[in-house]
Amino acid sequence: MFQYHCLNPIAQKGLDIFDEKYKKADTLDDCQAVLVRSAKMHDMELPESVAVIARAGAGVNNIPVQECAEKGIVVFNTPGANANGVKELVLAGMLLASRDIVGGIEWVQREKDQEDIDKLAEKQKKQFAGCEIMGKKLGIIGLGAIGSMVANAAASLGMEVYGYDPYISIDAAWNLSRTIKHSKSLDEIYSKCDYITVHVPLLDSTKKMIDKEAFAKMKDGVVLLNFARDLLVDEDALIEALDSGKVKKYVTDFANHTVAGHEGILVTPHLGASTEESEENCAVMAVKEVRDFLENGNIKNSVNFPNCDMGTCVAVGRIAITHKNIPNMISQLTKILGAEGLNIADMTNKSKGEYAYTLIDLESAASAEALDALKAIEGVSKVRVVK
Repeated sequence: MFQYHCLNPIAQKGLDIFDEKYKKADTLDDCQAVLVRSAKMHDMELPESVAVIARAGAGVNNIPVQECAEKGIVVFNTPGANANGVKELVLAGMLLASRDIVGGIEWVQREKDQEDIDKLAEKQKKQFAGCEIMGKKLGIIGLGAIGSMVANAAASLGMEVYGYDPYISIDAAWNLSRTIKHSKSLDEIYSKCDYITVHVPLLDSTKKMIDKEAFAKMKDGVVLLNFARDLLVDEDALIEALDSGKVKKYVTDFANHTVAGHEGILVTPHLGASTEESEENCAVMAVKEVRDFLENGNIKNSVNFPNCDMGTCVAVGRIAITHKNIPNMISQLTKILGAEGLNIADMTNKSKGEYAYTLIDLESAASAEALDALKAIEGVSKVRVVK
């Protein structure tokens, strides 16, 4: 029997995938799995029983990923599960920035009691006129799950799309429309595009990447969209660019005191993945990841450990070991198992940075003494009996 705890409400469509081997717990005590959306986990004390955390979403800034890696806790996210919801909001953002739809709606609301509002509207509508996005140049920084979907959708709407991503995956590249122009530098995006949208993770290298120097390279009257992370944009430099007219509109999904209510900025309250479909897709993917990990030891979409898949275990036993990626680790593991008379039927070892993961299928069950000996190896963080 496995126990799991939800730190946030998780869509029932996902939780329904858990079968009778799983029990939902009210607290973290004795839980093997944690499901989370936005809850802040940095100050939480996790019990030793926790082996996996699944984030129903892409970003993991609310999870102490490095600390979890040290403890051997595998952290999953759900890349692409909410991509369509964010893509649609990005397209809506472009349209809202191009035509003063919000201003027009607010005007009607203010003047709703005017007896001749229909005639008045015909006179006033010019102040809300805008431009069409067809034929305009869109620059996309980051062609992952969301960026590539935005690119294809924008191309279908008749935009001239430029994409920049030096780390684009093979799958993303295959899924891109042939009409997308691949930019070799950010400078090309900045200098050519009428609209620029950012879709990269928040890392030390990307924090405030859209800075004063970047704004200086952009076309006058550019529209900037940010539905990824607020800290990707230097907001002090942004305000200067807006006030000078360099930036026509800034559309963001992240409200704070700097951007909220500022002229030229449209702010939505983190609605990117707030659709029924996105929440269900994320929950389904997260639960499937947890089940495959707990029942088979397999890892897919972890942010702190490598992907590792040995399929369904058909051997008598399987053990999963999280450890540091250091020399002589495999020989130490196999030496202990050999000394205990345990024959290895199959084994896989994968590494990711300074951490590694080993799955071992055995022809007989490992004894408590063998497991304790494995745990005692320097650099081993967690040993788990999968079967």
